[in-house]
Amino acid sequence: MIAVSGVSMRYGSKILFDDVTTTFSPGRRYGLTGPNGAGKSTFMKLLTGELEPQRGTVVRPAKLGVLRQDQYAFDAYRVLDTVVMGNARLWSALAERDALYAKPDMSNEDGMRLGELEGIVGEEDGYSAESDAAVLLQGLDIPDELHDRTMAELQGGQKVRVLLAQALYGRPAALLLDEPTNHLDLDSIHWLQEFLNRYDGTLIVISHDRHFLNGICTHIADIDYQTIITYTGGYDDMVLSKTQIRSKVESENAQREKKIAQLNDFIARFGAGTRASQVTSRRKEVERLQVSDLARSNIQRPHIRFTLRRPSGKVPLECSGVSKAHGETAVVRGFGAVVNRGDRIVLVGRNGVGKTTLLKALLADAPGLPPSPGDIDAGTLKWGHEVAVGYFPQDHTDAIEKGLTAVEWLHRFDPEASRQDIHGLLGQMLFSGEEGLKPTDALSGGETARLLFCRLMLQKPNVLVLDEPTNHLDLESINALNVALQKYEGTVFLVTHDQDLMEEVGTRVWHFDHGQIEDFKGSYEEFVASVTP
Repeated sequence: MIAVSGVSMRYGSKILFDDVTTTFSPGRRYGLTGPNGAGKSTFMKLLTGELEPQRGTVVRPAKLGVLRQDQYAFDAYRVLDTVVMGNARLWSALAERDALYAKPDMSNEDGMRLGELEGIVGEEDGYSAESDAAVLLQGLDIPDELHDRTMAELQGGQKVRVLLAQALYGRPAALLLDEPTNHLDLDSIHWLQEFLNRYDGTLIVISHDRHFLNGICTHIADIDYQTIITYTGGYDDMVLSKTQIRSKVESENAQREKKIAQLNDFIARFGAGTRASQVTSRRKEVERLQVSDLARSNIQRPHIRFTLRRPSGKVPLECSGVSKAHGETAVVRGFGAVVNRGDRIVLVGRNGVGKTTLLKALLADAPGLPPSPGDIDAGTLKWGHEVAVGYFPQDHTDAIEKGLTAVEWLHRFDPEASRQDIHGLLGQMLFSGEEGLKPTDALSGGETARLLFCRLMLQKPNVLVLDEPTNHLDLESINALNVALQKYEGTVFLVTHDQDLMEEVGTRVWHFDHGQIEDFKGSYEEFVASVTP
């Protein structure tokens, strides 16, 4: 169990949460939600002990499993060793034991200490440590041949999975995971979901994946109104309950305000007359009914709307015999397809199978975009009549030019647009007032993503190519994107690991598997049903 009592945190004049008292119980799985900047990661650090509260106390179990966000902290260690480090007591005992065995001569004290250490190793299941770690790694799609390599030899997504295995290792009493589905493909996310549903300790998870939260959470701890309110059920249940509670409070306040107005009218009419006792009574009732100020919600909902400057032809893209390889590895072999106007195609498959590679090949000579590397090795690609492509890249690093303000950068894509139009567009994506003058060098990951959406809305392309667009977005922004794509009248190519987005947006599926692409004409749910025994 984790118990929080009277905890407050603020930065300058901004209150994240004030006088929070709540309990996270064993056997329950909590989603920690709230928009970007609400204080989710700060609260998680309070729970792990990385931060001390400015006021109040946190009581936590001795053994915590924590997902480490620093992918490079363990580069010098073997993959198996990195996982075992998730049990700090065991890892310390193993390291000290190995150091003693390495001594050329052991004293009696060394022998006694070895006995104590062997006892700790036994208590912590240290004799099966590597095999237990290997089972976790296999479940997270880290093959056996990588287990003895160093972390430095792994790709970024693989490192995240190893660190996830580290957090899960050693059966901690409480498990704290900050964005555990980042860089995981759908198969790994499903495995993780099943694993966490079997976990019987206290689970607290931050995630911007609505489907994942609905699939694992028994409760939602929502940071809003400068406090944390716990709701029963998954994310969708919380949204419904929160709306109902807020509506009830506002309705009660409206009734109070009406009653107060009636009482004040009576006081004004008879305050100087002979009905002094009744006036006094009504003044006291006014004081009792005064509406307490509601803390302001910190939820901000962006408004995303993709429109077309002009529609494309009936066939925006036609490809035939397309092949692409990385060195000796075939990513795509002999793929052909006719894409119809209005198709919303989701590209699915394990990480590394070539989804991003194919998108970049499609974009190499795409109308509306500057030429880029990534052409196909064989076959033909033909973009159709009046096609204009808008691209949202997976890697934001160099997507926005540095040394400009957000307004200046955006204005370059439509010099004819007025400053008022540009600021209006930025306002839709939560860059209010002076925030539009923020230097592009200082943008966070979420701000960069929102500015890229501003560019797409300004350009009004009739084909959208979106590669992992939900990275760095909070749930409110992801929901807004979901609705915008469903209403969009153009053609969409979408790579995402957000299952709700795939199910609700996609009308066609390209499934990647060992160099082959299956072109399934139907929704993602229909595709899953077709391949499920």
